[in-house]
Amino acid sequence: MTGAPGSPGNGAGALLRSLLASGVDTCFANPGTSEMHFVAALDGVPQIRAVLALFEGVATGAADGYARMAERPAATLLHLGPGLGNGFANLHNARRAGTPVVNVVGDHATTHAKYDAPLQSDIPAIAGAVSGWVRESTSPADVAADAAAAVAAAREGQVATLVLPADVSWDPIDEPDADAVLLAPAAAPHPPPHPAALRAAAAAFTSGEPCVLLVGGDATRAAGLAAAHRLAAATGARVLAETFPTRLERGAGVAPVDRLAYHVDLAVAQLAGTRHLVLAGARSPVSFFAYPGKASDLVPEGCDVHAVAPREGSITTGIATAALEELADLVAPGTVARTAPLARPPLPTGPLTVDSAAAVVGALLPEGAIVVDESVTSGLGLPATTAGAPRHDWLTLTGGSIGYGLPAATGAAVACPDRPVWCLQADGSAMYTISALWTHAREGLDITTVVYHNDAYAILRLELEQTGAAARLAGDGARARALLDLGGPQLDFVALATGMGVPAERVDTAEGLAAALRRAAAEPGPHLVEAMVPPLLP
Repeated sequence: MTGAPGSPGNGAGALLRSLLASGVDTCFANPGTSEMHFVAALDGVPQIRAVLALFEGVATGAADGYARMAERPAATLLHLGPGLGNGFANLHNARRAGTPVVNVVGDHATTHAKYDAPLQSDIPAIAGAVSGWVRESTSPADVAADAAAAVAAAREGQVATLVLPADVSWDPIDEPDADAVLLAPAAAPHPPPHPAALRAAAAAFTSGEPCVLLVGGDATRAAGLAAAHRLAAATGARVLAETFPTRLERGAGVAPVDRLAYHVDLAVAQLAGTRHLVLAGARSPVSFFAYPGKASDLVPEGCDVHAVAPREGSITTGIATAALEELADLVAPGTVARTAPLARPPLPTGPLTVDSAAAVVGALLPEGAIVVDESVTSGLGLPATTAGAPRHDWLTLTGGSIGYGLPAATGAAVACPDRPVWCLQADGSAMYTISALWTHAREGLDITTVVYHNDAYAILRLELEQTGAAARLAGDGARARALLDLGGPQLDFVALATGMGVPAERVDTAEGLAAALRRAAAEPGPHLVEAMVPPLLP
């Protein structure tokens, strides 16, 4: 059939039908002029849910959160190179998470590019820094196949970016049998763990020498953790998860696991004396930053590293869990994994602190919750207080680029509308993508956001000390420290939230936080609680 511009019979319509046939039915969008025919074509493909974000970083972070929970890609719709650039930070986090995301980035019409218009840029170059697959559609006849290829590439656990020039989007196309040709091919199966790698890891586990198993990717789900604990129970090995897992299943009934510390000195202490380090879906550990006189490579001297499953593509294939289960059957047949018992802390009372706030969360976290954690220093007590909470999922800041929490909660809630989402959010990083609250309200998402308001970039106060820069401050260091201070004027998250349609309240006691969380749980839709806590470092 042949369609006029804007109808389902053009390049944009072919792209949408191809995405849908390939299993992508959600698009987080912030469109502009070059994407108008994509927008128009949405009415012809009503099965695709389009979710508007007011900033591209919200759209890309939402696609990441969606994919972590749905285990399949969502699409984004972004406007030209600057729009892709605005979404870059959360695409970086998605890349480091190994989550499948399909970006559709509109471009100027091919006939317009030669004029070097104000928004002209090299989109493939920008996309290449965070995408494992990049392609520009050059003809409406190619769009359907290009979209299917993008979905297939994303399923490998990477960001795939398809650049769609405006005229390729609006030009009509003949599609005699569209539904038969738009389906993305099935993802190629990943090769099984290499027998030699499994034998080497088995020898490490049974050597009698100190052995640590570091898990990541899909191995931080319940099945992978159970296999890891079987190995630990049979051999005495220790199990750690990577510092920022893509998706960690935890709580009562799940095998517990500690995470490798972010702080370099603590991570070095955790790994000290290790003779064998087995990696399953995790990368070999390094410090997040370089510090004077401290190691960047966290593998202890004299330690042998054994990789049984790669990090890349792990969460979409299950390869790390498969490797651990094979190892457990080989080394620990008949061994049963230990699981966490149901255990909640008592509800605290008194002024709100980092510790009491964590205890309230642990006492009230609902069964089946999805926790999106960007609490940074204010969340240091959360792992301990929630370890025995009812079973839940924990999503973390994989790439370290802040402004992830509110957007990722958006995507998780869209992916799992029947599950409560708790977004535990630091105040400074909340401001990067605060407009996500508007999308929470617009879509009626069941997200309870707790903003830990301490008036500081507290993590940077810590880093000022760790890097040795604090010793170089002149005088009282007031000018330097002002760059790490969020007061004057003080942020008002209740006003910000209510101004975007999200009911909100401020609390400064443990009793107040508990009451606010209970009220939020009793009402549908989004809520925000501004928790006034002192900073970790004054």
